Amino acid sequence: MLLKSFRATAILEGISYLALFGITMPLKYWAEIPEPNKYVGYAHGLLFVAFIVLAAAVCLNKKWGFKRFVIFGIASLLPFATFYVEEKYLR
Repeated sequence: MLLKSFRATAILEGISYLALFGITMPLKYWAEIPEPNKYVGYAHGLLFVAFIVLAAAVCLNKKWGFKRFVIFGIASLLPFATFYVEEKYLR
């Protein structure tokens, strides 16, 4: 159950990252429509924190090393990387 939740969070975090920087940031700065950025930003922040917490929980539960946790942490900062992590490490 924990791994399944982490997989779902990884995908949602990746989608929110892309929505934030690919859709709502341009709306905010180029079209001067700031409202979507606020809500997508809140959702992305919550999903980012959930991703890190679940990464720690899964690494402890599965007895994966600190190196894998660091990989998950770096992936949370890079566009598309959470999709890669979900495909390579969590399936």
